[in-house]
Amino acid sequence: MSTDILHDNGSGPGTMEPSCASPLRRSLEDPEAFWMGAAGAVDWGVPPRHAFDPDEGWFPGGTLNTCHNCLDRHVLQGRGGQPALIYESAVTGTSVRWSFEEALREVQRVAAMLVRLGIERGDRVVIYMPMVPEAIFAMLGCARIGAIHSVVFGGFAAHELAKRIDDARPKLLMTASCGIEGKRVIPYKPIVDKAVASAAYPVNHVVVLQRDQLAAELDPELDQDWAELREAAAGDPPPPCVMLGSDAPLYILYTSGTTGTPKGVVRDNGGHAVALSWSMANIYGVGAGDVFWAASDVGWVVGHSYIVYAPLLVGATTILYEGKPVGTPDAGVFWRTIAAHGVKAFFTAPTAIRAIRREDPDAQLLAEIGTGDLTAVFLAGERADPDTILWLERHTGLPVVDHWWQTELGWPAIAPCLASGDKRRRLGSAGPPVAGCAVLIVDENGVEQPAGENGAIIIRQPLPPGAFRSLWDNPAAYAKCFQRFPGYYETGDYGYMDENGFVFVMGRTDDIINVAGHRLSTGQMEQIVAGVAGVVECAVIGVDDAIKGMVPLGFVVARKDSNENTLPGHVVAAVRRELGPVSALRDVYVVPALPKTRSGKTLRSLLRKIANGQEWTIPPTIENEATPFLIAGIIQGSRRSDD
Repeated sequence: MSTDILHDNGSGPGTMEPSCASPLRRSLEDPEAFWMGAAGAVDWGVPPRHAFDPDEGWFPGGTLNTCHNCLDRHVLQGRGGQPALIYESAVTGTSVRWSFEEALREVQRVAAMLVRLGIERGDRVVIYMPMVPEAIFAMLGCARIGAIHSVVFGGFAAHELAKRIDDARPKLLMTASCGIEGKRVIPYKPIVDKAVASAAYPVNHVVVLQRDQLAAELDPELDQDWAELREAAAGDPPPPCVMLGSDAPLYILYTSGTTGTPKGVVRDNGGHAVALSWSMANIYGVGAGDVFWAASDVGWVVGHSYIVYAPLLVGATTILYEGKPVGTPDAGVFWRTIAAHGVKAFFTAPTAIRAIRREDPDAQLLAEIGTGDLTAVFLAGERADPDTILWLERHTGLPVVDHWWQTELGWPAIAPCLASGDKRRRLGSAGPPVAGCAVLIVDENGVEQPAGENGAIIIRQPLPPGAFRSLWDNPAAYAKCFQRFPGYYETGDYGYMDENGFVFVMGRTDDIINVAGHRLSTGQMEQIVAGVAGVVECAVIGVDDAIKGMVPLGFVVARKDSNENTLPGHVVAAVRRELGPVSALRDVYVVPALPKTRSGKTLRSLLRKIANGQEWTIPPTIENEATPFLIAGIIQGSRRSDD
């Protein structure tokens, strides 16, 4: 580990004010000056009048075009020959790069295709595509002409896609003939056909990118072949960038709602561009000419923010990766990609690192390949357990930075500002709040909690630039996000803040369980379990109990070289040692895998239903549909043997 990276414990250097406290303090004490200064990183058609207006949002009066800021301006400033996009497909063996000039030409061509199909400013376009460059060109093409894109993760079930069609009401849907998940080829066109047929809202056109792995049969009345349409638009004049108001929507991104109806988070153009530009400079330390890789999917918020928009906004090279962290072909593929392309900063989910560690526990492939020009690894998407962070730091010799945010927020809200000089991190903490985020920890009544005490994590209004200011066509659901604690956004997560302002995000608020009158954090238990030798991944949930109301139940994925028979006993002993008998953890199941979404989040609510014997269905976002059935069989088998 680098000597300038300190995991402090609240004494010595750890008690000093973080370097990033200054921008946080300035952003809260004088947001006008702070954010108008940050807005200087963006190319405006008309400069904003000032930073914020309660009715008009961030940077009122300003006009801009996000596509212009991502591509055109870099070409105009003489950087057209620099690489903008590297497409690395581990599943097809493809590696292609585009300069800013070449990427601009592709986006102009896609924009011309959209215009040919009658797409105008304010129209919605649903993009249901795999991890291919055309997905990025489609997003930027929409941004260029002022259309609002809504990317739906490729592979979502037809009824989920239909819900999003009915909510967004798009004129056009853009898709591909297939996606590739590991070694499986997934036909997309049948899913799209079923969704379009079942949706109440009629889609005018479907544009299909034919991939070599599987050709789709097209309907001549509805479908357009991507390549043919692109060729037809070759002679059309390149559409100019449409200047939009700062508050004009750039995209709609759906996140799951508690009622089963997806919520369409609306992202504005102005605040989004300013916030992402600021984050690249101050959190990730990436600027023009650097290479940045976010190993996510364009269907998620990380993909929107840090595969597509943020790197291009600052003139950096972004990597679009199609593949898995393991199995395509092995656990060294991430390190090869980083070394081959000179990646400066790398962003992935903790679950990806755990998968790599499980396949290569001694990091032999990492040692053989190295990390090239890499300066830091950033983790987000779920809580990063200290054991995973320490393993990665030990074997890379680099800082591994956990940070926290949500689809609604659009960019990190809690993170060490590593690029601003704050090199301290605390194991288990996502860091201090970032500029613009006045974070509080409160109890059920909204009373601020003292340092070290758990509570709900809330953020004072106004939320910083780049955060959502509405949900698409759903003002009631948006208002509900601020209803419980007036003047504050309720994140739905809980945790605590230490005496130096470091925030520890422990999980969702519904992960607090009441055991015989004792309120216990399953997230805290997970942190202990993750540190037990032989545990690769874990989840702790609360299950119903006739005597105590609820009791914790553990699930662990074991290292290949561990003893699965003795591991549960070690886990129970570790939790009792740390929390005492009140923890009431008695049962731990060793499972082959945890049920996860494709973005890496553990489906704890599904585990609860399985463990409680309730009816359950396969969530549309699940990574592996076989996993919950395997877990259900293990639980049933264990209970039969107990009887």
